[in-house]
Amino acid sequence: MTEDVEAGPKRPGLSRRGLLGLAAGGGAAALALAGGGGYALAAAQRREESASGVHAFFGTHQAGITTPVQEHLHFAAFDMMPRSDRADLIELLQDWSYAASRMTQGLEVSATGAVGGPSEAPPDDTGEALGLPASSLTVTFGFGPTLFENEDGDRYGIRDRRPAKLQRLPAFLGEDLDPTLSDGDLCVQVCADDPQVAVHAIRNLSRIAFGRAKLRWSQLGFGKTSRTTAEQQTPRNLFGFKDGTANILADDAKALDDHVWVAEGDDPAWLAGGSYLVARKISMLIETWDRVRLGEQERIFGRDKGEGAPLSGGTEGTAPELPGLDAHSHVRLAHPDSNGGTRILRRGFNYVGGNNSLGRLDAGLFFLAYQRDPAQFIGLQRKLSTDLLNEYIRHVGSGIWAVPAGARSGSYVGEALFRDA
Repeated sequence: MTEDVEAGPKRPGLSRRGLLGLAAGGGAAALALAGGGGYALAAAQRREESASGVHAFFGTHQAGITTPVQEHLHFAAFDMMPRSDRADLIELLQDWSYAASRMTQGLEVSATGAVGGPSEAPPDDTGEALGLPASSLTVTFGFGPTLFENEDGDRYGIRDRRPAKLQRLPAFLGEDLDPTLSDGDLCVQVCADDPQVAVHAIRNLSRIAFGRAKLRWSQLGFGKTSRTTAEQQTPRNLFGFKDGTANILADDAKALDDHVWVAEGDDPAWLAGGSYLVARKISMLIETWDRVRLGEQERIFGRDKGEGAPLSGGTEGTAPELPGLDAHSHVRLAHPDSNGGTRILRRGFNYVGGNNSLGRLDAGLFFLAYQRDPAQFIGLQRKLSTDLLNEYIRHVGSGIWAVPAGARSGSYVGEALFRDA
């Protein structure tokens, strides 16, 4: 990371003064946004942040949702330690928020960092990002159903504050989920334009969690498969097709309010300004797909492979005429007009994990979707049960988390969950 310019505590734990200082260090725009500034200010800040490669940690919403999609992902799910208590959980969220608010500025996790502490003690920061810029790093936190209650009961006194909609996803036709790649009490989505910056963030958050939470599973991703701003080009998935053409964009305030952000009047009140995150690890049968003729590939997707235009005609941005597509094509089944207007915000990444035991490419899509209500994803996934793509993909990992609103200055992510509880 870049040279530290802030004095602060050696330990990567939170101090209210430290968080206030970091918020102030983000400039007036960050403070105004954290106080509920308008959409025009938020859009201006996004443009400024994108140009500088720095995204503010503090704000009305957590960064990493509508933020312009970066090139690399490191996603991790954590389980709290069996004997952890409410104080451990709150302290962990405070410590994580403090570290994240520094790393997203291009700083180390504490003021002493990787080389500034005593030589007789392990350094606070692992050091592999020394000298690297912030690289558009975002860190997004979520709470899983088992955080509120598991087989050990109400561990943290928050069972009655669990969102009624936060339930483990139902079984879907054709999935083959690996429990070691699914679920988790907490999740951390880290995105950056430099893979080393992304890995550094998860590595250090895991280190900070020691004794309070342990890593359950993680996933590296590269090559975004959706866009969140009009300026970004539509990317391609590993089947070679443009993906996420009609995704919700960051400047579409009405669509975000209708489909992504939990509203003030929604239940529970503490989640207002947040969202629900669904993650699905989708294995692609690459070798099988590569032997499918081009015309059949295009029929399966409902788009041509070169331009990305719907097979009903036009260019990539042309609205598809659904009757002109195969009834079981991906575009037709997933389109809002086939699902009562349902939309989700997609933020997925390609992944490759080398070869499997059969010598085939272990590759696919790590699908991330944000929505105001998990029913949006559930309905869409059920609709896709007859998707022609299902012959060439397998859902092998899954999870759902409630993603709180952004941290306010002087606070930490998820503080509202514990307020008056």
